[in-house]
Amino acid sequence: MCDERAVRLLAERVPEIIEEFLVGELNVSFSRTAEGELDYTQEAAHSCRRIAHADDATGHAISVKLLAAVRNEQRIQLLPGHTAVDLITVPHHSTDPTAIYRGVECLGAYVLDQQTGAVHRFFAAHTVLATGGVGQLYLHTTNPWVARGDGLAMAHRAGADIINAEYVQFHPTAFYHREADRFLISESVRGEGAVLRTRDGRDFMKDYHPQGSLAPRDVVARAIHEEMLKLGDEYVVLDLSPLSVDPKVRFPTIYETCLSYGVDITQQPIPVVPAAHYFCGGVKVDTWGRTNIRRLHAVGEVSCTGVHGANRLASTSLLEAILWGRRAAEHAAGHDARLDAKYKDRIALWRDKGLTEDIDPLLIIQDWMMIKSTMWNYAGITRTTKRLDRAVADLSYLAHRVEQFYRETKLADSLIGLRNGIAAAQIIAEAARRNRQSRGCHHRVD
Repeated sequence: MCDERAVRLLAERVPEIIEEFLVGELNVSFSRTAEGELDYTQEAAHSCRRIAHADDATGHAISVKLLAAVRNEQRIQLLPGHTAVDLITVPHHSTDPTAIYRGVECLGAYVLDQQTGAVHRFFAAHTVLATGGVGQLYLHTTNPWVARGDGLAMAHRAGADIINAEYVQFHPTAFYHREADRFLISESVRGEGAVLRTRDGRDFMKDYHPQGSLAPRDVVARAIHEEMLKLGDEYVVLDLSPLSVDPKVRFPTIYETCLSYGVDITQQPIPVVPAAHYFCGGVKVDTWGRTNIRRLHAVGEVSCTGVHGANRLASTSLLEAILWGRRAAEHAAGHDARLDAKYKDRIALWRDKGLTEDIDPLLIIQDWMMIKSTMWNYAGITRTTKRLDRAVADLSYLAHRVEQFYRETKLADSLIGLRNGIAAAQIIAEAARRNRQSRGCHHRVD
């Protein structure tokens, strides 16, 4: 299911990304061997040890360095406490009636200042969506609270092509604790030799795949899900006793986090459950991150480059986000760098006069619970025609109510997120219902 052009581009640019940019420019502290060489780990469905890592927090190590570089760049302005409401597109938001004869073009975004409640027009010669994934649409997720499908929904409303939306990858091993958010237990723990077992100690993965606990993610997630249903258990366990490395040293972040909830991974197995983890589909882009809408790029998890196909391999998403981020920036800098002032004058101001109703937080909470439970039960790890029919019908009914709620209520980040969340859920459920072929992380039981 992968686009060979995109995969080849990614593979050939690995030295440029790791050696020149991450190590050379940003000085990311990757783990190294005693000889000073990059230390490589192995993850599920990999045929060899090929993943450069920074202990067990590689994404965090990269993000910290990137954010520091951005803060030191005088030409970049950061605006925390702001939320994109919608993309500004022509002809949709133009006051010029003849604009309908031109192709769709993005001129920026309407943005909410969360503190004042005002919605401003932010104009740009190029707009880049980098809004992340959709994990918060599900009951269990490894994603942060902001991963609610905002970019996907905004792009869809603007007319962008969305592809492969049915392919939502569930990570097999998220830390299970009733008082904790679903914290990711890295696949490299199994790559170093940890074994999945039922609560009574049985190595069940041998019954599902020749690679056992290192089978592809979708296989492992479904196996855990099936064992939990079969046994009536809330979780399975990850046994670290076979590891040849000290888990406290090799996985310090996992060790500290688990210990804070009373689980010492040097002495006892880790309770784990599957959780929504990565969105393989998204806004269709080319090798420069360009969408079908002029002046609009998309990078990272909100985009679909073709690299991941129907089931992402571990760690490729970090490389993809960085490479396509760089390429989108390079393309934007070299093309149509100015926005004609006449375009700005013909874009409507945001209209919210007469809206007096404040948000009822209980309505937001209840609607989100319906989205999460519907997606988890009907459009989750295993899917059937009846479940997906129910998902589409229930989400359609809720979407009508949410849209009415949105049009009658003063804007806030929580309301914007709810509107985008229901739209993203509909996109995924409808794509899953259309595709009757089980492939990768889209599994039709029937």
